[in-house]
Amino acid sequence: MADSQWLSPDEQRTWRAYIEANRLLNEALDRQLQRDAGMPHTYYEILVRLADVPGRSLRMSELAHSSLSSRSRLSHAVSRLEERGWVRRESCPTDGRGALAVLTDEGYRVLRAAAPAHVAEVRKRLIDRLTPEQVAQLGEIARAICGAPADAATAASR
Repeated sequence: MADSQWLSPDEQRTWRAYIEANRLLNEALDRQLQRDAGMPHTYYEILVRLADVPGRSLRMSELAHSSLSSRSRLSHAVSRLEERGWVRRESCPTDGRGALAVLTDEGYRVLRAAAPAHVAEVRKRLIDRLTPEQVAQLGEIARAICGAPADAATAASR
């Protein structure tokens, strides 16, 4: 194993600031959703991912991948969402071994009701604290971290 290059003092400050900002933002968003919508941020993200696709359904494996969750963790979350009537599972019509997570009308209603306060919290905690240039830079940085080409958003907006 090759020796790792230590972070410079500036890199270390940046890394620690990123970790702290990420922690604070995630905690604030989770608190807001728990308080205002009675759900954790992870459940909200699952509902959003389902609402954003045609038919409001995804294979469980795709949903796990897109939500950066293990299949077992996602399955547990979907079970909780099923209990609330917000999501249902269906057999995959093209593959009998697969299962689909489907956003119900009730789940969509709950998501739409939760979204305004959540967006307000995102604005308060992140967007409104940055200049428009910083928001654009943050998007570029996030896409670079995720492995997407920096110009993917620019190309997509054309």
